[in-house]
Amino acid sequence: MTHVTTDPSTPRGVDLADLVQRSVALIERLQHDGGAYPASPTFSAYRGYSWFRDGAFIADAMSAAGSVESASRFFDWCDRMLAEHSGEVAEIVAAEAAGTPLPDDRMLPTRFTLDGSEGDDDWWDFQTDGYGTWVWAAVSHARRHGLSLERWASGIRLSVDYLLATAHRPCYDWWEEHRDEVHVSTLGCIVAGLEAAADADVLPAATAARARTTAEECRALMIERGTHDGHLAKWLGASAVDASLAAVIAPLGVIDATSTLGLVSIRAIDDALSVDGGVHRYLDDTFFGGGQWPLLSCMLGLAYAAAGDLDRARAQLEWAACTETAEGFLPEQVGDHLLAPDREQEWIERWGPVATPLLWSHAMVVRLAVELGVAGTVDGPADAREGAS
Repeated sequence: MTHVTTDPSTPRGVDLADLVQRSVALIERLQHDGGAYPASPTFSAYRGYSWFRDGAFIADAMSAAGSVESASRFFDWCDRMLAEHSGEVAEIVAAEAAGTPLPDDRMLPTRFTLDGSEGDDDWWDFQTDGYGTWVWAAVSHARRHGLSLERWASGIRLSVDYLLATAHRPCYDWWEEHRDEVHVSTLGCIVAGLEAAADADVLPAATAARARTTAEECRALMIERGTHDGHLAKWLGASAVDASLAAVIAPLGVIDATSTLGLVSIRAIDDALSVDGGVHRYLDDTFFGGGQWPLLSCMLGLAYAAAGDLDRARAQLEWAACTETAEGFLPEQVGDHLLAPDREQEWIERWGPVATPLLWSHAMVVRLAVELGVAGTVDGPADAREGAS
């Protein structure tokens, strides 16, 4: 049973408390029996798959809302996936140490099927961000609820070994694009994971020291080569921003929101990518015409909240909440202010309508609502949890 205490509604007529309650219930209901969170239960390109990155942010939101067992079961799934690929991690680490790094197609996948296999669909698979993000989320979850990390210690150690071997390699970004670049949001996820693991007393002393050193190197790289005109940039050497950079500020906390870099970056993201509170991924986006993403509006809201601007944070939450469909679902993106309207139809013909519901969208609304004190807590698992298929 979900219990929510809040002021009842936004000025725009959306009952945030009710939306949070229904979002938590939806995520619990769709969570697979094995612990994985499906990205979207119906969208053709995502159906049957779970991402470490998306899932980690979903689990963090569920943890923050008090759905402890749901979040823990996702981390169990991550730990299990890493155990099943421990041999591959060992090969990647050994090759890196020998100075003969393995090619990108030998790296760990970015997504798995809900039952834990790699799947047979072609995908843009080499992305390291998820392996840092789940570690950060698991450590945060354990601290938030006074849990032992021993339950996931093996997976955390394997992730750290993998990140230490791959931290500086170019890879696909959050959006499965630009494989040849080193992305600042990816570096932020790596830093968050390595620092969380190093501070959690689950690593051998020598590994913890390497994790801290590598995190410091990655943060320095972000600041020295991943900024432009005083703000974080999309990748090393770029000038443009990407909305994923908001997560580096909050909830990941890699860049202090109240620092000059944090404040200028928040403003740069808002100025370049936000229209009336709806946030685009980046200015050249053509995916489904380049719409506005509720989850990114919430991440910008979290950054504003961390910077102390609660009014702007609340406005971001209200915009995201107002994207709810008549069926009660939050989509991946909406098309009110498309950046490339002439490119929308080709994606509809390829994959069908925009992913709806997207669990990550529901989760970020929950996470920002909790941050702003709009939502209460969740007492235990849902009364009726169904495995997604």
